[in-house]
Amino acid sequence: MADAVERALLEERIVLCEAGTGTGKTLAYLVPALLSGKKVVVSTATRALQEQIFFKDLPLAQEVLGLPIQATLMKGLGNYLCRRRFQELLKSEEAARPGRARAIDTVRAWIEETETGDLSELAGLREDDPTRLAIASSSETRLGQPCQYFDSCFVTRMRREAEAAQLVVVNHHLFFADLALRGPHPGHVLPDYDAVVFDEAHQLEDIATEFFGVRVSDARVGRALDDAERALRHAGALDALFQRGGGVCVEAARRATRALFAELARGAPRGDARVTLERDVWSGPAQSRWIELDGALEQIEQQARAARERGACSRSETSPSRATTPFLGDALDATERRMSSLREQLAIIVDGGSGRVTWLELGARGSALSSSPVDLSFLLRQRIFETVPAVVLTSATLATRVSARPAEDGAPASHKSAFGYVRSRLGLSDDAVRVDELVVESPFDFAEQALLYTPRDLPPPSSPDFVERAAERVAELVRLVGGGCFVLTTSVRSMHAFHERLRARVPEFRLLLQGDAPKATLLGTFRAAQDAVLVATMSFWEGVDVPGRALRLVVLEKVPFAVPTDPVVRARAEVLEAEGKNPFMDFHVPAAAIALKQGFGRLIRTRRDAGIVALLDERVHKKGYGKLLLEALPPATRTDAFDRVASFWSRHARTAAGAP
Repeated sequence: MADAVERALLEERIVLCEAGTGTGKTLAYLVPALLSGKKVVVSTATRALQEQIFFKDLPLAQEVLGLPIQATLMKGLGNYLCRRRFQELLKSEEAARPGRARAIDTVRAWIEETETGDLSELAGLREDDPTRLAIASSSETRLGQPCQYFDSCFVTRMRREAEAAQLVVVNHHLFFADLALRGPHPGHVLPDYDAVVFDEAHQLEDIATEFFGVRVSDARVGRALDDAERALRHAGALDALFQRGGGVCVEAARRATRALFAELARGAPRGDARVTLERDVWSGPAQSRWIELDGALEQIEQQARAARERGACSRSETSPSRATTPFLGDALDATERRMSSLREQLAIIVDGGSGRVTWLELGARGSALSSSPVDLSFLLRQRIFETVPAVVLTSATLATRVSARPAEDGAPASHKSAFGYVRSRLGLSDDAVRVDELVVESPFDFAEQALLYTPRDLPPPSSPDFVERAAERVAELVRLVGGGCFVLTTSVRSMHAFHERLRARVPEFRLLLQGDAPKATLLGTFRAAQDAVLVATMSFWEGVDVPGRALRLVVLEKVPFAVPTDPVVRARAEVLEAEGKNPFMDFHVPAAAIALKQGFGRLIRTRRDAGIVALLDERVHKKGYGKLLLEALPPATRTDAFDRVASFWSRHARTAAGAP
């Protein structure tokens, strides 16, 4: 793999590499990247993996190579404190409220100590404390050079360090936020680079969809209106007691926001969390609500502009207005920009347009409107693969066929081989695009270390008694191995159903539930307990590393097919169908195979690990696609009989306990 990455950097090529767990893929791309002398961006899926690369793998590579190479870590803007927004908060009426005052004192003390401004360091403030949102930087609130705090800004410092570094470690969200800015209105977050390495590249399409679309939530509008109200009040454009002037506009916008989302929700089928919106939805009452909201936002924009201009004109007077204070001028400028941005994005959502899908999200914590391109393949090809000189895409799960033959004599492998699915989704399916393909097998002895249990005697997942029967089987497995189990479901509803039933069936084991504590806290508790049972949904199917005895049983509720009624999924399936393809076999099955491999990958993390993966979905035996899904998984010993599971565990219990 290191040879392939080195050649890609030297000859400006594209490499697709599936590198199984335990291959050392991070070092395989870091070493040639560091030796190349080129400016390289390493992008990964999560902040946790980003920090692992920067604080663990990168220092090791640098130490072994003995090279004093400058590298830096960049996170998204929302991870950093904004000095201007903090000053705005200090000068607001909210600062005197007891709860907010305590939080502000905590932040003030931390600012004196921090070198990075990374809010993850702010241990004295709860993760859900609203103060975090009130002081975080964002693309909407950042003003750039006009801001009086620009030179002392933590984001400015981060970007200057990135400009000077040879290697920059980012996450996919930040990479695509930058790529989206390098569009019709040129701008950028990252420095220019010669090459990019995408780790966890199987997530690229989903994350890119988010950044090349638009999303307006009621919470986002609410935060923007709160900031606008604060700025207008300080500028004397809003009467604090009677809410006159700008306050009328702010209250009108709040009412219009509530009315718009209520009107759209009224027409949504009950029980659906994500509902496709057809264009004709905007021809009735929803259009009137949008027009009301657009008008209110426009008035706030005008109020902010007028207040800022009054302040600018009065600076030469003997009695300058309140708007002349630098932080207030910046706040009014930010308000004007945010209102304009919200109006522009709402217009895109209402307009719809060819090749886009628009939908409404309904959740317990609020609602959101989104519009995204359906097919990103052309955009990704144009903006990345035809623009960036060298690109490496790697993951433990990229291939969907295990029978692919490698290329011969340096010729590009056929896109119909192991990487056919990912190539089609990322715009690399054309043979005119030269792509080197490589599958690096895991060094682990899966046949010896792991058992895949796929029972045939459970009802299908659609059966009313599936959860009851499946939970009983999970309880038997948990008792067999003595805990140390992940129960991974495909929906929140299933997660709660399994948790409720297991609580009654295995009371002797510590039962953890996703959502009861932050993810990192749950994993720490799970690792320490050594015999706990964690019930979780899709966020734990990948990116979770629990080596050793603490995890010896992974239960997968069912094949993780994408929800067919999801607006984006349905729109992509319709595009494939229009092209004469089979959406189920060309889209749903390969995507499920990759997700299934990720779930399986939670179990064996080192050469000494041993354990069981149980897939409780009988469809892998009865449906034609089942064989394809099973072939995509690592070559573990396989059985559908519980007594063979017990026999396997009796032989491996000592290994799982750490015995030689």
